[in-house]
Amino acid sequence: MNGVWPPAGVAQSRSPHPADPSPLDIDVDLVRSWLAQFLREEIERRRGFRRVVVGLSGGVDSALTAALCAEALGPEAVLALLLPYRTSSPRSREDALLVADAFGIPTRTIEITRAVDGYLEDFEPGAGGHRRGNVAARQRMIVLFDQAFKLSALPVGTGNKSERLLGYYTWHADDSPPVNPLGDLFKSQVWALARAVGVPREIIDKPATADLIHGQTDEGDLGVTYPEADLILHHLVSGRVREELIEAGFERDKVEIVAGRLERTHWKRHLPTVAMISPTAIGEWYLRPVDY
Repeated sequence: MNGVWPPAGVAQSRSPHPADPSPLDIDVDLVRSWLAQFLREEIERRRGFRRVVVGLSGGVDSALTAALCAEALGPEAVLALLLPYRTSSPRSREDALLVADAFGIPTRTIEITRAVDGYLEDFEPGAGGHRRGNVAARQRMIVLFDQAFKLSALPVGTGNKSERLLGYYTWHADDSPPVNPLGDLFKSQVWALARAVGVPREIIDKPATADLIHGQTDEGDLGVTYPEADLILHHLVSGRVREELIEAGFERDKVEIVAGRLERTHWKRHLPTVAMISPTAIGEWYLRPVDY
């Protein structure tokens, strides 16, 4: 893209303090404009597509993504796919439709239960909730990519920076679409931008959940809240080490949780790991200028 990133409206790293969330502050108007430009350039100019498909879950990430796509390309160029499984919360569908109505985005509902259970019930009936949830997440991507192919559209991803750094997503599922406007926004920043864009407050304020297991929440799984994790992540990826954060007053247990997940899941952020046997290994040595 043209221009310089990060723009002046995004806070840079500063001395760590657990009571100072200001390093996560963003200029929401500037970021909103930047992301709309990013979507137009990546989808239309670089890739030659005129339409996109977004999986609309009823959560804030997909709601914000759909809203940004509608703003960048026009709502008629966006198809929101609702892809419920039989254990999905009814509220998820209600909230997804609320978002679509708020931004004038057309929707289509495709129930994935038979596709998921055709494998699990016949061949893996003992699979637990997390395995079942992962299969459902991957099935959603099968539908998303197939619908995109049918419509000559491009799938757009919805994963945020917090989930990606914590490895809190299904590999080869949530993070597989080729364009992702939220991938460099922490969850705290997603909430701030969603408020500015006009995502309904019911969706912003409800507990974040992958809706894979009844009663499950992101923060319950992680053992740390997103505002806490985001600030720790910000300082860690800015070059600070665990002990520095602990000495600055961050809770040791939470620093260890976040730092541990960051380190253990690094492989999930690089697809695939290629064994190099030549000087032209794709993605390892052979790069186009844009890849830098």
